[in-house]
Amino acid sequence: MKECGSLDSSKHQQEERFTFEDYQNTAKWLLSHTKHRPQVAVICGSGLGGLTDRLTETQIFNYSEIPNFPRSTVPGHAGRLVFGILNGRACVMMQGRFHLYEGYPLWKVTFPVRVFQLLGVDTLVVTNAAGGLNPRFEVGDIMLIRDHINLPGFCGENPLRGPNDERFGVRFPAMSDAYDRDMRQKAHSTWKEMGEQRELQEGTYVMVAGPSFETVAECRLLQKLGADAVGMSTVPEVIVARHCGLRVFGFSLITNKVILDYECQKKANHEEVLEAGKQAAQKLEQFVSILIAGIPPPKAS
Repeated sequence: MKECGSLDSSKHQQEERFTFEDYQNTAKWLLSHTKHRPQVAVICGSGLGGLTDRLTETQIFNYSEIPNFPRSTVPGHAGRLVFGILNGRACVMMQGRFHLYEGYPLWKVTFPVRVFQLLGVDTLVVTNAAGGLNPRFEVGDIMLIRDHINLPGFCGENPLRGPNDERFGVRFPAMSDAYDRDMRQKAHSTWKEMGEQRELQEGTYVMVAGPSFETVAECRLLQKLGADAVGMSTVPEVIVARHCGLRVFGFSLITNKVILDYECQKKANHEEVLEAGKQAAQKLEQFVSILIAGIPPPKAS
């Protein structure tokens, strides 16, 4: 009987999805509580929430205040939605995202992205802390995301799984152009103008489900798959953003190098990730701030 009850619960969880009206209600609530009309949304990864300090005219909402919003439970994720102006662009920033490993289904993980689209956002910037798979990468490097590998998607974990709502996007969205080419070119030219000693890295981000860090064998496999950095987020939000027509670009802050040698005594840990993030975050925050100023202005309605 217990096993059957578990199956019923699982079936109920799959059916209990947000409706279009749920997304609308959250968007309407936010629009009625703030004067801001954001063009750009930024999802701040582990330890990268300091980007919000660069906003002016800020207005802050705790996730617990916002109808239908999940709660962030991970250290380094403050759990706040911050509206404001950055370099002339109206922005909304998530100080903390949601993850599959927290127990959330992907339709909850990606809930804010569709709300942003209903707020009028046309560009999503994603940032994350990631482990470096590429042997050329060093801790503190910034990797411009060129492409991703949705590893959980190989097992059916895709945020678009289930009924499709044409009001957001088509049933089968293309992902070959997920990360905006023009913004990637601007990123390279901006990095040169900043005069940084280390070059801006560019590569493929692979998402694993977590929360355990990868084994040596898994890291070797991910390298063979063509991944340059590995993390536990970002990909679901990007898929949903592209599904509803948002421009996307993003960065990984390399906060640790993955363990590839069985003789190595080091171990990956979240505290190390947060500490490395603190040391390099200002550079990434400055970089993202400059790039946001270069985003094309919203199209006249």
